[in-house]
Amino acid sequence: MKFNKYLIAISALLMASWTGSAQNFTRQDTLRGSITTEREWWDLNYYDLNVKVDPSEKFLSGYNVVRYKVLKASNVLQIDLQEPMKISAITQDGKKLKFTSEGNAHFIQLKKKQVPGDFNEIKIEYSGHPREAVRAPWDGGFSWKEDSEGQPFVATSCQGLGASVWWPNKDHMYDEVDSMRISVTVPKDLMDVSNGRLERVDENGNFKTYHWFVDNPINNYGVNVNIAHYAHFHETYQGEKGPLDMDFYVLPDNLEKAKKQFTQADMMLRAFEHWFGPYPFYEDGFKLVEVPYLGMEHQSSVTYGNKYENGYLGRDLSGTGWGLNFDFIIIHESGHEWFANNITYKDIADMWVHEGFTAYSENLYLDYHFGTKASAEYVIGTRANIRNDKPIIGPYDVNTSGSGDMYYKGANILHTLRQLVEDDELWRQILRGLNTDFYHQTVTSAQIENYLSEKSGKDLSAFFNQYLRTTMIPKLEYKMEGNEMTYRYTNVVEDFDMPIRLFVDEKEHWIFPNSEWKTEKLEGPELVIDKNFYIDTEKR
Repeated sequence: MKFNKYLIAISALLMASWTGSAQNFTRQDTLRGSITTEREWWDLNYYDLNVKVDPSEKFLSGYNVVRYKVLKASNVLQIDLQEPMKISAITQDGKKLKFTSEGNAHFIQLKKKQVPGDFNEIKIEYSGHPREAVRAPWDGGFSWKEDSEGQPFVATSCQGLGASVWWPNKDHMYDEVDSMRISVTVPKDLMDVSNGRLERVDENGNFKTYHWFVDNPINNYGVNVNIAHYAHFHETYQGEKGPLDMDFYVLPDNLEKAKKQFTQADMMLRAFEHWFGPYPFYEDGFKLVEVPYLGMEHQSSVTYGNKYENGYLGRDLSGTGWGLNFDFIIIHESGHEWFANNITYKDIADMWVHEGFTAYSENLYLDYHFGTKASAEYVIGTRANIRNDKPIIGPYDVNTSGSGDMYYKGANILHTLRQLVEDDELWRQILRGLNTDFYHQTVTSAQIENYLSEKSGKDLSAFFNQYLRTTMIPKLEYKMEGNEMTYRYTNVVEDFDMPIRLFVDEKEHWIFPNSEWKTEKLEGPELVIDKNFYIDTEKR
């Protein structure tokens, strides 16, 4: 099979691979990827991040105030900040605190008694030259580039690697702040665009400080800094929850192209509010921000670098032609506002909850604007990118994902499930229900799987075990003798019995295979197996 370069990159995205067998995880993997004793006793409430960015020196300095609620008494608190960034001081109530460091994890000795129910704060001062991204967004860090005029063009991207690559925080996905202020100081000729709404801009000599406020819960990797000599334009989308501010920040050279290409943001919102429910962050607005890398799903500050072309850098990932009807980065990365930023995985092992649903959103966008036939052809076309190299779900508690197949295998799993539901309006209400019932929450794959089982009225446990936890693709073996069809599944887990739709002389007919041979008479000899089901077939 000839693999798409994009999917090869995705499989290496963010973190070490999992083969499903023993792997040499380190103490640092555990400190980064698990809910440690020093994390579990306190709950994030608010961040006040204040950072000065010097593009000429590729240097950061600043502080983060962390407000938290005490869940149970303890006196050691874990904060994460990755080398070569350094913590210079930590204080609570004006008193300097001691801390010890174990790699990128820093354990703070608190002097104040921590009483359950209390809200307390610590202030962490830090500085340094953050890790530079070599191939953003896949390896992550800071991208220090220049625009065509030689002006700094700077951006962050850090999923998987962790937000602690550039600022100190509780760097585990299970806990999100309820709100956040982001203040970024930059040279006066530049602009910073971050998450949420711009409250004010302060001038101080040769520098300006841009103060942004995020009114909703936000995951750490969704926090971003984008610095350039930006041009800006604004539109208003009349959505399900009323007027939504849409702001666009692009390099001046690209302003006219952006005004044309970014009309797809309105089309995206119409499609996704139909399928998934209201945009989850009306209070914070929606932004598309040009960056010097491909793009990413930063909450309310979606980044864009797809060169103002439809497709993925001008290519159709499905091979069907349908992928050239939309700008991949606008649609895919904005789809993450529902699946990643609204519904967020607790452990990156369950990353398919972000990427499977969002890859699936691409063909739902097509469904809304171009019809069901277009959407089906697109998602079926993306199967050529699936490798089945390892399970989609990875090992837990070590900050490691499963296979890059979480994208297009994930999309095809959901497309198959749509067929099993047999009711597109019910399916739409299930997708909207996910975004309502798990609104602004962190979740596990098990929660999502159970929800889909409950709302569809079908026991999907074997279905998800098959597709998420193994690399096996169900094979429907069958033979025909006149109008008699004998069939069974092979390459399946225990209790796998997914029904399949056939067309017999162009009439719909369902069969109910399992691992045992079954025989039944059909109404005619002309048999077509519905391609909307992600299975292999073999006529014997």
